[in-house]
Formats: sequence, structure tokens, C-alpha cells
Amino acid sequence: MQFSQNVHEQTKWGVVLLALMGSLLLFGCDRQKQAPLPPPPVPEVATVTVQPQQMVLTTELPGRTSAYRIAEIRPQVSGLIQKRLFTEGSDVQAGQVLYEIDPSHFQAALDNAKAALGKAEANLPSIRLRVERYRELLPDKAVSQQEFDDAAAAEKQNQAEVEFWKAMVETARINVGYARVTAPISGRIGKSTVTEGAIVTAYQPVAMATIQQLDPIYVDLPQSTTELLRLRSRMEDGRLKHDGTNQKKVNLLLEDGTAYSSEGTLQFRDVTVDSTTGSVILRVVFPNPKGLLLPGMFVRAVVKEGVNEQAILIPQQAVSRDPKGNPLALIVGAEGKVQQRMLTLDRAIGDQWLVTSGLAEGDHVIVEGLQKVRAGASVKEVPFAAASASQPASKSN
Repeated sequence: MQFSQNVHEQTKWGVVLLALMGSLLLFGCDRQKQAPLPPPPVPEVATVTVQPQQMVLTTELPGRTSAYRIAEIRPQVSGLIQKRLFTEGSDVQAGQVLYEIDPSHFQAALDNAKAALGKAEANLPSIRLRVERYRELLPDKAVSQQEFDDAAAAEKQNQAEVEFWKAMVETARINVGYARVTAPISGRIGKSTVTEGAIVTAYQPVAMATIQQLDPIYVDLPQSTTELLRLRSRMEDGRLKHDGTNQKKVNLLLEDGTAYSSEGTLQFRDVTVDSTTGSVILRVVFPNPKGLLLPGMFVRAVVKEGVNEQAILIPQQAVSRDPKGNPLALIVGAEGKVQQRMLTLDRAIGDQWLVTSGLAEGDHVIVEGLQKVRAGASVKEVPFAAASASQPASKSN
């Protein structure tokens, strides 16, 4: 009897416990119905507004320096070197005597020619007088026509001999002058290949020394024909405009990356294509008063291509790629929705991309927060703080 009573009490308390649990569950369900979960927050993105600007586009080309003028010193007469009158590696002036060749042989030839000329000139007056006398006697038949003709011929022969020896005197005088080898140009002279006592021959194949004019100096830049055709196409399409005389100004970067202090001037573009490299040569002239640039140095030149009146630049971090590698950007539309734009890029300028198609003035390009959004999503837009501080590397007007 006692056992039955205990079972009854336990059953009663179990029912009460179940009722309480049910009430709690119902209360919880009511609270969930009364307080729904808040919607997820709208992602925040940083954007820049596309503003076309005028910009001078440049291209960087490798090149090598070469002397403005080169003169290889060779003797014009044969002989023995008596003196060398310059210091190797020094600057020389045009007309400065560099070598002296033994002139005794040439001086003797000059003296001999002068003597022969004097002899010929001494005989000429008497022959002329004879011709004049024969001409006066010829009408009276005092002399024969043959005698007169012989005298006239002797006069012409003697006159020709005088002219011949005048030429020989001038030749000998020139050879005496050639015994002093002078500098044809001003510049820096290199090492001498001959010393005192050496025998040289006229117009020998080996130069005695070489003079190079280094101020100004040339810089030769190879430009591919592909890039040349692309540049002409941009000019014809109106995407680039010629900048007049300013476009001929060229800046230079030295081998260690430092900028050269003076600007150069584009002199000409060669019309012959190198068949091995597929490029043409651009020749630029740079002032070189301090002699910093030496022939054969490798340099890089910044050449102006033209002016882009409507250049669109966006930060490089705003551009992503699709699975095929095509560039794209995300923009924020008028309703705060994200849109995807496929781009055509021209080149990198500093930390920005130059965009040729895909964007228009006023577009809001997403720079930060790309990982949080996709096309069609709503976003909250804030200005990109670094956009105002970022400046393109290329010069703009």
C-alpha cells in the first residue's frame, strides 16, 4: 500500500515537471516570434571618382652613348716620328700639333722644286723677247715662218714648265705642312699607338690616336617597330596629340638609376629597320659640359610620346582579373549597387593603371573592400583616402 502511494506521488511530480517544461518552450517560441533577427550590415567600400586629365605620356627606352664627332689621326706622309706633343687622355683643340714627322726630306723636295721653278722662270723672258722679234721680222721675210713657229712653241713649253714647277713647289710645301700632324677637331684624345722613333706610312690603316668630341654627346635608342606603329595609330586616332617642341625633349637615367641633370633633344628617327632586332634608332643629343657621359655607357631615356587629353587613371589595387586573366573593375552604380566593368589597360604609370576603355567620367570605382562584395550587391560608399595623395609617375600638364 505504501509502495503504491509513492508511485502515485512520483507520477504526479513528473506531470508537473513536463508541464513546466512545455510552458518554458512555448514562452521561448513566443519570444522568438516577437523579436526577429536583425538584417546583416551593408558592406562598406572605398571608391575613387573617375576624372579624366591631360597627361604627357612617356616611354622608357634603353640606349648607349656615342661620341658627337670622332677623328682617327693618321699621317698623310710617310716618315719618322720625331716628337709626340700631347698628353694621352687630355683635351686638345682643333689645329693643335700632335706629332712631328722628320721634315728634312720634304724640305729638300721643296727647295729642289723652288730651284727648278726659278730656272724655268729665268728662261721665260728671253724666249718671249725672241718671239716678239721674230714676229716683227716675219713680214719682211727676215726670218722664216718655221723659225717663228719654233720660237712660239718654245715659249709655250717654257710657260708650261713654269706652271709645272709651281705645282711641284705647292705639293712640296703641303708635304712639309703634313710633317706636323694636327688635330682636325676639338675633343678628348685617347692613347697613342706610336712613339718617338716609330716609322709611319701615309694613310696607314692603324690610327696613331683617336679624338672624340664629348660635349655634346649622342645617345642612340632602339625603338621596336611594333611600338612605333602603335604610336602612329594613337596619333591618327586622336588619342594622342603632338606636343610641339616639348615632345623633342628627352630625360636621361644613368646606369646607377640617378637622373641626368640636363635634358636632351631628339634629333632624328632612323628610317632603316635593323633586320636582327626589328627596331629603328632614335638619336638624342645631350649637353655634356662636365664629361660625365662617356662613349659606350648604357643609359635609359624617357621619351615623350604625346599628350593624352582625356587620360583615365585608377589605382592598381582597384583592378582584378577574371579566370582568363582579363582585367576588370567593380563600380558603384546610382542605386548603390555593385556593377562589373571589363577594362582595356594601356600601361602602368607609377602605382596606377592608364585605362583606355571600360570606364567613363564620374564612375565610382571600388578600391578597397573588393573581397566583401560581388556584382549586384548593395554597398555603403566612402571616399578612398589615398586617392588624393597618389600621383602618377608620368608628367602631366
